[in-house]
Amino acid sequence: MNQRPDEAPAIDSAVTPPLHGARIEDYALIGDCETAALVCKDGSVDWLCWPNFSSGACFAALLGTADNGYFKIKPAADETITGEDWRYKPHTLIVEKQWVTQNGEVLVSDFMPPRGNHSDVVRIVRGIRGTVKMRMDLVLRFDYGRTIPWVQRVDHHMRAIAGPELVVLRTEVPLRGEDLSTVSDFDVREGESVCFVLSYGLSTEDDPANFDAYDAYAETEKFWLDWTDQREYRGEYDECVERSLITLKALTYRPTGGLVAAPTTSLPELIGGERNWDYRFCWLRDTAFTLLVLLHEGFTEEALAWRGWLLRAIAGSAQQIQSLYGISGERQLTEWTADWLRGYEDSKPVNIGNKAANQVQLDVYGEVIAALSRVPVGDDDMWTPAIRSMVTNMLDHLADIWERPDSGIWETRGPEQHFVHSKMMAWVAFQSAIKAYEAKDHGDEDAETRQRFDAWRKVRDQIHGDVCDKGFDKELNSFVQAYGSKSVDAALLRIPLVGFLPASDPRVQGTVAAIEQRLMKNGLLLRYDTADGSDGLPPGEGAFLACSFWLVGVQYLSGRVEEAHALYKRLIALRNPLGLIAEEYDTVGKRQVGNFPQAFTHLTMAHAAVILSGGTGPWSEVASTNQNS
Repeated sequence: MNQRPDEAPAIDSAVTPPLHGARIEDYALIGDCETAALVCKDGSVDWLCWPNFSSGACFAALLGTADNGYFKIKPAADETITGEDWRYKPHTLIVEKQWVTQNGEVLVSDFMPPRGNHSDVVRIVRGIRGTVKMRMDLVLRFDYGRTIPWVQRVDHHMRAIAGPELVVLRTEVPLRGEDLSTVSDFDVREGESVCFVLSYGLSTEDDPANFDAYDAYAETEKFWLDWTDQREYRGEYDECVERSLITLKALTYRPTGGLVAAPTTSLPELIGGERNWDYRFCWLRDTAFTLLVLLHEGFTEEALAWRGWLLRAIAGSAQQIQSLYGISGERQLTEWTADWLRGYEDSKPVNIGNKAANQVQLDVYGEVIAALSRVPVGDDDMWTPAIRSMVTNMLDHLADIWERPDSGIWETRGPEQHFVHSKMMAWVAFQSAIKAYEAKDHGDEDAETRQRFDAWRKVRDQIHGDVCDKGFDKELNSFVQAYGSKSVDAALLRIPLVGFLPASDPRVQGTVAAIEQRLMKNGLLLRYDTADGSDGLPPGEGAFLACSFWLVGVQYLSGRVEEAHALYKRLIALRNPLGLIAEEYDTVGKRQVGNFPQAFTHLTMAHAAVILSGGTGPWSEVASTNQNS
């Protein structure tokens, strides 16, 4: 049975209704450490980029309509659902949805096995009690929901081809074509199971090999159980930390060691707004943060893989270092708009690529060098010849540019400014390198090396004095967002977390008070006030959750222990039932917003838990610094 795309009507998602009214928090993540899918709690896979995180999506209903691709399995329309449960199998990335109907009970297990030669989505439908009528709907649309493939179906097998891309579906139940989709109606009885295996390959090669779905389930479960068993944190917030670590691992691109900020693009920071960005790339800042957390938890293999990715990505001139790269270190991340997609809840534009790669962001030097100073290699450290050469070039370049304005941690699209956080992290770059150097015996170093470090110490101290002089507003009794500004920025909460000043310093206490007073909205922190338009974008966004997790750490370090635990518990209550959380939270609409799940949020959640347990966290110094500033 063939389905000819040239006979198909054009897709117009502007007039086609959305597939369902699912919120961002209504999704689960599954993945194979090379790409990931979002599975709605109603049984629909609405987002999947194949073959890797940054590839075009073949299921894009999340950002459009049913016509843009999805893969749904759930009880048939004439089954009356009387109960349901949704969960991850403990300690794994296998998601389970259990439906109870008037006729019985069924369990659907969704997962992506650790990748072999091909990438697969496996869905196993198990009959628990009685007999339940089920329905499978598959709509494949390559190129972010735009391209209708050529489909061939033979009983229990389907092949879909569009150019170089091939997707094969194998199952035990009969398939048929219906309105440019592939469907199956089937019954599941107690003790029976039906498997659906969807595999990706190249149309120029042999079809992906068939395999036993039950063996794949066992192998996937073992993979995650073995991995999570390595973690070191065992504290009050154990479940939160573990789920965050699993999520971070799932967002790691195994072939290179890179880590994407999120598996999605253009989930809005404000419903109906324009702050919609593609996060399927590797930010130096996010990757450094995440690998420090993984390293703190005993996952040295991931930390070393990240360092390998980093060395390849930023190889060459320090003057050409970018704030973000592709998953294999690609530099060209041209931003364009998929204008055929209506956007999540009509939030346009849907952006592919990210031109923030072309921005100057001074803080990434501090993030990267601080991370390198903590990633070991056997008995050696960051002063191996290759890494030493790279760090030297970075610091020499940073010494030349730290006094310039930049786009900052929030990647503003307005004019560059002298952001205080950026200057502070430039200080961290020099401080981290100097501390790592001083921790070793360098008695045999030549005069040139000693002179270089003496010069870096002078720059470090100069930056510290400059920030304390120009970045602190005595009238506000607070550090400010940028030199000459009267605005505050939640990123300033990192001042005690990176050791720039201790939490007890009156200037830090004044800054925390100003942030809590001016950026707190319904109990959660905004990044900064977007109303003045200085960031080059229309105003309005949700509360940026990482900032509130930073506040947890600062409150604890300031002796506000009960407040810190209370805020942490409020924050983790915002997660969805599976423990996943997005970039931001809409305190008015009471819903998650922004790309999902977000590495930055999950890593700050894990870091805050470590601080609350009495540790300083993987990148915290919490120490006095220049006493003359």
